[in-house]
Amino acid sequence: MPLKICLAGATGWAGSELARGIAAAADLKLVSAISRKHAGESLGAVLGDGRLDTPVFASASEALVQPCDVFMEYTKPNSAKGNILAALEHGAHVVVGTSGLTDEDYAQIDEVARKHQRGVLACGNFALTMVLMQKFAEMAAKYIPSWEIIDYAYEGKPDAPSGTVRELAGRLGKVRQPEQAVPVDKTNGVRETRGGNLSGTQVHAVRLPGFVLGAEVIFGMPDQMLTLRHNAGGSAKPYVDGALLAIRKVSTLVGVHRGLDAVLDI
Repeated sequence: MPLKICLAGATGWAGSELARGIAAAADLKLVSAISRKHAGESLGAVLGDGRLDTPVFASASEALVQPCDVFMEYTKPNSAKGNILAALEHGAHVVVGTSGLTDEDYAQIDEVARKHQRGVLACGNFALTMVLMQKFAEMAAKYIPSWEIIDYAYEGKPDAPSGTVRELAGRLGKVRQPEQAVPVDKTNGVRETRGGNLSGTQVHAVRLPGFVLGAEVIFGMPDQMLTLRHNAGGSAKPYVDGALLAIRKVSTLVGVHRGLDAVLDI
């Protein structure tokens, strides 16, 4: 029997591509979609895809009247938390693709998820290349004591750092704290040029035309450097396979888990 999916943000850049991916999967069924702009319409008519006869609702509370197994959150930070909590209260597992939620947000979500014995898989990035980069960076941090992160995104991205980089910095911080020859608070000149501190790591966010999404970790030791970089183009296709995997696997979890590798054998 196919897993029943509710997709919030179904007409957005990433959500629309994922909707098409779900439509092509025999083991998944999109039973409801959320988009304020297109509420009352058929998702197939909006996206020009005849496979999607899914009704579109204006809010999670309306869409969740239709029972679902997995709620896929792909909206904005200001609505994501409420959507996730509503889905958990309705008995659905949740996959989160929205960036911008804080650690405090996830602590509250984890409490509700465990109360209802449901899984929440929050992924800053569903691209498999980014998942591998995160793992490689964690490995490198065990042996290289100093690093910083550069966060790349298009000029209109409002959150900084991105969810991808927030997750990456958090992971590295759990490995160890990077060493600094000159502490940031001892900087001469404009201290802000040293970036912001996130989980112990200095992060520099670049927001310019020409970038879509990217992340770079620079590791340094005397007379040697290691650079790990992930870049994404203008298409949302790289995120579909990872998101479908997350949807299929989230029911194996209880509580909040961060990163797609939580359900990968790596």
